[in-house]
Formats: sequence, structure tokens, C-alpha cells
Amino acid sequence: MKKSAKTAKSKKKTMLFGLGLDNKDGHTRITTGDNFKLVGGSEETHGSMQEKAIKLNEHLKRRGKTLDTISRDEFHEIADKLGMPLVDKQQPHERN
Repeated sequence: MKKSAKTAKSKKKTMLFGLGLDNKDGHTRITTGDNFKLVGGSEETHGSMQEKAIKLNEHLKRRGKTLDTISRDEFHEIADKLGMPLVDKQQPHERN
């Protein structure tokens, strides 16, 4: 039996991606969670990214939301609380 085109395509999922660029010790650090992927960084930077990703998930769980259902404003609010630097809060992420 053939799968329909709808079921054959994978469902898009919102993910948090963290990229650390300060690694000088040669270690490759990658951490993957249900809704995040963290790559690179020094031991300290990578650990900080892990901590913030976990805390972000805790905030989402308390609100009964996921990255797929949270608003941009709510995401920025949580990110600010966690000290997560954002590129530009005023720039829209999607262009029409």
C-alpha cells in the first residue's frame, strides 16, 4: 500500500538552534534535545547553552506550551529572562 503524499512528508517542527563559536580545544560538542540542537562552543559556552535550553523547556512546560505554539513575544520574554541574546527583536523572522 502506498503512503499518501501528506503522510510521506515529515511534519515541520520548530527548533531552537544554538551555535558556539569560541571552541579552541578541538572538542566537538553537540547536544540534541526534543526541540533543540546545540553545536560547538567551549566547554563553558556549550554548558551555558545546555542550561538555557533546559530552562526554556521548563518555562514552556509551566505555560503548557511548546516552541510550535508559543508567540514570538512570549519567546522573547522567556529569552530575556534567561539572558539569551537575540539577533534583533524588532526584525520579523518571516517576510511576506
